[in-house]
Amino acid sequence: MPFREINSKMVEATVVPGQKMFSQRGAMLAYRGDVSFTPNIQGGQGGLMSMIGRRVANEATPLMTVEGSGTVMFGHGGHHIQVIQLTGDTLYVEADRLLAFDGTLQQGTMFMGSQGGVMGMVRGQVTGQGLFTTTLKGHGAVAVMAHGGVIELPITPGRAVHVDPQAYVAHHGDVRNKLSTALGWRDMVGRGSGEAFQLELTGSGAVYVQASEEKL
Repeated sequence: MPFREINSKMVEATVVPGQKMFSQRGAMLAYRGDVSFTPNIQGGQGGLMSMIGRRVANEATPLMTVEGSGTVMFGHGGHHIQVIQLTGDTLYVEADRLLAFDGTLQQGTMFMGSQGGVMGMVRGQVTGQGLFTTTLKGHGAVAVMAHGGVIELPITPGRAVHVDPQAYVAHHGDVRNKLSTALGWRDMVGRGSGEAFQLELTGSGAVYVQASEEKL
């Protein structure tokens, strides 16, 4: 794992020759060694089509390519940082929550409707989360940002996990999601969304939940 947690809001990454990293622009706090930072117009390893998908959804988060030899400290906006280690599976995460990640990971874009049908699209409209979600697949580490810290909840077959959509950060594994309502439509008249809408995740994997209902 190239990331070392300095505290809950800062991580240090080791950069070695011949291996790239990607970070959100403006996330570099300090560095030591011979390290270069170059704007990445294609948004990581996802290629042109991945970039177009995020541009269409107005969700392209500018990235920097980090190369060289040394160590770099990352942090952004005083947000809490969670390091997630991937071992061949896929992480689904909102693009603006990505702080930095290994260049060995393959980045792509997934239309939320493909995981939840119409409900996936409803989720984007109701919760304010994007219709397009960034995917990172392979072996490597990812540093994501959240409000108030993060807890990892396992998702096991036959036992769904329900999450407030505003508290959702990311998930990985063989997981399906859909938006469900805890109240009948009549009960919701005159109410804000609150806990009326829940994101239901089923399958096998894990979901990361922040200790806040505030978006970044």
